[in-house]
Amino acid sequence: MATYPEDCLYTREHEWIRVEDDVGVIGITDYAQEALGDIVYV
Repeated sequence: MATYPEDCLYTREHEWIRVEDDVGVIGITDYAQEALGDIVYV
């Protein structure tokens, strides 16, 4: 079973946010990365 950092908040869509000082850092989980495959446009 995967472990997830406790300093992040997660959505049901496998997105996360972590606050570092006054800055929010966002991302997606490893599961979401695998499910999406290659991203060719942002």
